[in-house]
Amino acid sequence: MFQPAPRSQPSTVTIPGWDRERFGPLRERRIVLPRTGQGFRLLQPVDFDRLLEFAANDPEEHLPYWAELWPSGIALADAILLDPGTVRGTTVVELGCGLGLTAAAALRAGAQLVATDYSEAALLLTRWNCRRNVGREPAVMQLNWRRPSPDFFAALGSTGVPVVLAADVLYERRDLEPLLVLIERILAPGGLLWLAEPGRQTAADFVEQLRTAGWHDEQDTWTGPWPDASDSPVVVTVHRLRRPSHVSVRW
Repeated sequence: MFQPAPRSQPSTVTIPGWDRERFGPLRERRIVLPRTGQGFRLLQPVDFDRLLEFAANDPEEHLPYWAELWPSGIALADAILLDPGTVRGTTVVELGCGLGLTAAAALRAGAQLVATDYSEAALLLTRWNCRRNVGREPAVMQLNWRRPSPDFFAALGSTGVPVVLAADVLYERRDLEPLLVLIERILAPGGLLWLAEPGRQTAADFVEQLRTAGWHDEQDTWTGPWPDASDSPVVVTVHRLRRPSHVSVRW
């Protein structure tokens, strides 16, 4: 069950294109990354009950995970800015961009970013939050990774991209196989999957399947501090999963 962290009543803001009737008001939050100390100002929805009501009519049954500031996204943004050379000047695809924190960090590090999400509202906020923090926007594409469109693959080309980013995308077991298939199709041989996850079994199974297929995994852990007090016990593992350059995996 999706349960967002409790919040006090914030002052709200609005932006062009935001459907307040559908998604409710927005508030601004300031995030300071734990290790680099770099700061970001992000707009975030306030009314999660309204988002849940809207999601109830979604045929894919996607809950509004995109609207939270999860520790995994914070850790991945921090990891990128600790090692910006990995993405600088490189074509990068982010799966599940959410509010755009990781996207903003990747752009700040110099990535040529394509940010994707299932939610059009998430893509709007990602563009807005990137522009106000970095001064430029990523390319954005709506993506249902359970049923990716041919247009998505055509836009990325046939050779794959060098880097894929994903923060806390494996909530449900039904996503495991589709993500394995998608990563194989979009990540170039020898490419890097940068995956942040907070210890869910689905993510552990995903990583284990990649290791079994010959992928190399380097890990680091983040323990916060996180901006929401309820997240204080969370430990995030950031994986740098390198795809073999000589192996073609078929799931």
